[in-house]
Amino acid sequence: MNAQVLIDSIVRQVTVLIAQLATSGGIRAPLSHVANQVFLDLARELEEQGVSRKVSADMFGMALRAYIRKVRRLSEAETEKGRTLWQALLDFVRAEGLVTRERVLERFDADGELQVTALLHDLTESGLVFCSGSGKHAVYRVASDEELERVVQLSDRHGGDELAWVLIYREGPLTEERLQGLLRRSAADTAELLQRLLAAGRIQQASDGSLTARNFVIALGASSGWEAAVFDHVQAVVQTICQRLEQASNGAAIAPVGGSTYSLDVWPGHPLEQVAKTQLSALRERLGALRQEVDAYNREHGVPRDYQQVITYVGQCLIERTTGVEQDEERAHGSGT
Repeated sequence: MNAQVLIDSIVRQVTVLIAQLATSGGIRAPLSHVANQVFLDLARELEEQGVSRKVSADMFGMALRAYIRKVRRLSEAETEKGRTLWQALLDFVRAEGLVTRERVLERFDADGELQVTALLHDLTESGLVFCSGSGKHAVYRVASDEELERVVQLSDRHGGDELAWVLIYREGPLTEERLQGLLRRSAADTAELLQRLLAAGRIQQASDGSLTARNFVIALGASSGWEAAVFDHVQAVVQTICQRLEQASNGAAIAPVGGSTYSLDVWPGHPLEQVAKTQLSALRERLGALRQEVDAYNREHGVPRDYQQVITYVGQCLIERTTGVEQDEERAHGSGT
């Protein structure tokens, strides 16, 4: 049962992360496909680990035939996304050509004025819909294909390229078709994006067409690329934990793989407050210098066909806590794992 408690706890934490990502910057990302995507990814990963379909079906509490049907159905419809209110609003405004806010609120009366108004604001802020006037008599129209293409191009330059870059770096070599599927973009958009990455020297393309990247760096304080950085952080943590679990199950010797978490309890005026809060900067500086040394050596001597990546993830956050007792009753405490 310990494994079940652990799984449930991790699911809760991942749910929090997904919710934050779905609403970051005021944008409401569609989530209706998440449950199906999680099921399909889990089914595929279990198969990759050698678990039979009969056992997998039992783990999901399903009959084997129903399990196989669901996997097949979701695989065939993998690229289809669920229809959200956000999408329904956009389609309605597009179909109407020009439509007043009053008419939109009338059409989506069952969804509530507050939610519909918020989504209309999101659509206009994102550049997908243009608005003239104010109040219930405000008039909306969907951006033209040329305008939408320009919006996509502008948004690509603020994160899309970096996300493709990190996917190629971490999961390469990749084919252009595979990258297109991961990015969920058209062939033309993917080809244009790749041309930018190739021209910038961020990625390389082999004679067989496969895509690779020798490095991936998002500068500290960069105005774009946070999506790529989040993916890189999460993948590093997941890979570390998975390797440790594999070692434990196989009884293998402990390799230089693992993680540690340290919690330091400080407060304003604590003599070690600044030392504790500047550890991230100090570690970044040390690891950045080491990376430069490694890169310099590799440039001089070349990289063999087969090699290892030593991935070190460093993260830091601040959480407000309270002991619930007065200061004279407090005791020193902290934790490390």
